[in-house]
Amino acid sequence: MMEKRYKNHNKLYIKVEALFYPDGRLCPIAFWWENGRRYYIDRVTDVCRAASLKAGGIGIRYTCNVLGKQIYLFYEEDRWFMERREV
Repeated sequence: MMEKRYKNHNKLYIKVEALFYPDGRLCPIAFWWENGRRYYIDRVTDVCRAASLKAGGIGIRYTCNVLGKQIYLFYEEDRWFMERREV
């Protein structure tokens, strides 16, 4: 299978561990950042269809708490991404 390549540097595609529940819900529980570190999601506080204004694209946006901070995790088509932080 050929991997899709995108040129948007603000969009960071990541590996995500998620649970599928019998009722059809999808819930992310952990993700790996680009440095290889695994972060556990403490809580998912909101799930909605939304656009990423920083990175572009539309998908299901998961608002999550990770280590006391709020992050947005997007599920777009068949891939997970996060917005890259500005330096």
